[in-house]
Amino acid sequence: MGVRFLQIAVVYFVIGIILGLYMSMAHDYVLKGVHVHINLLGWTSFALAGFIYHLFPKSSNNMLAKLHFWSGNIGLPIMMIALTILILRGVESATIFVVIGSLLVVFSVVIFAINVLMNVRARESAALK
Repeated sequence: MGVRFLQIAVVYFVIGIILGLYMSMAHDYVLKGVHVHINLLGWTSFALAGFIYHLFPKSSNNMLAKLHFWSGNIGLPIMMIALTILILRGVESATIFVVIGSLLVVFSVVIFAINVLMNVRARESAALK
């Protein structure tokens, strides 16, 4: 799971940087919230999770890690696409999808926290083996 998280994190990094470049070139920062969330949740959080899963294999080989991956990677795009539609088009019905995506992301973070608290131990680190 560690490598999978790192790979998807890099995809979010590229998306976030391209969005930031577009905003800078257009001098239009209305999507800064989308840009920030993609970089923080997609790039930074998933990359850190990937490193943790790589260093602590016990935490990556279970259903919690899979739930973390899929709920986060379903929730974040739903939330970001809906937020973009809400900001650019003012479509209020997109709010429900922002909420659904957000709940999936929060769920993924809680699952990750539970997984780390249950399965990450210093003596079991891959770096120590």
